[in-house]
This record gives sequence, structure tokens and C-alpha cells, in this order.
Amino acid sequence: MKTLTRLLPALAAALLLSAPARALQPPTGAPQLDLPRTTLTAGMHRIDAQVAATAQQRQTGLMHRQAMPQHEGMLFVFEQPAVQCFWMKNTLIPLTAAFVDDDGTIANLVDMKPLDERSHCSARPVRYVLEMNQGWFAAKHLRAGHRLGGEVFKRR
Repeated sequence: MKTLTRLLPALAAALLLSAPARALQPPTGAPQLDLPRTTLTAGMHRIDAQVAATAQQRQTGLMHRQAMPQHEGMLFVFEQPAVQCFWMKNTLIPLTAAFVDDDGTIANLVDMKPLDERSHCSARPVRYVLEMNQGWFAAKHLRAGHRLGGEVFKRR
């Protein structure tokens, strides 16, 4: 019993000292890599987008990814237009969210930092959100008002 009494303070100190290191570790989990894909265009630029159309797919989104190719993104599809708000919980790469109208017009763009749990929302009700690597839209000189192309925008 005396040995245990002497070990408890040392064990408690070790746990306290390791807590900050654990807090800095990336979240654990598996990225979803097997979603259906669609091709979108932004002017002359092609986007290979995974489609997150179910509630579970949208909830997981791009979480747990270490990287994403520059020409790829994720298109979130909602049943009805609404103000859509996104956060970066468990998301390790910096992203830009394009909030997109039914006809493919970009309503607004928002840069988001990894692991930031603040909400970033659309400027108006939209049905689609396209997440790309941060800087992709700026490098292509795309901003609010530009129109994306693709079959998904022709169906509505």
C-alpha cells in the first residue's frame, strides 16, 4: 500500500504533463474516400468533386484528411436551399467553402482554418457547398458571382 501511495502523485503528475501534448495531436478517425464523384467546371478549370449527399456524408465531409489533390474538392448537396453553416472540426487541411446557388452561381466564399470550430455561413440560402483547398479559388480569380458548371446544376 505504501508503494501505491508513493506512486499516485508521480502518476498524476505524468498525466497532467502529457495532457497538453495529447491536446495538440490530430484527431483520430478515417477520411471518407469512397463517395460518388462528379465533374464540375469553373471557367476552363475542371474539378473532380466527391459528392456528400446524405446527412452522414455531409457530417463527416473532409474530416481526417492529411491532404487533397489541387483539382479535387467535395460538393455538399442539401435537399432544400437554406443558410448553410460549416465548421472545421477534425478537418486538418485549410479549405475555402464556396456557397453555391441552384444554378451554379457562387453566392460567397469563406476561408476556413484547420480544426476551427467557429461557424462559417452562406450569405443567402443555398443548396450546394463546394470545399476546395484554400487558395484554389483565388488562384483561378474566381469570386462571388462566378458560375460553376456541371450536371448537378442542370437538374434543378
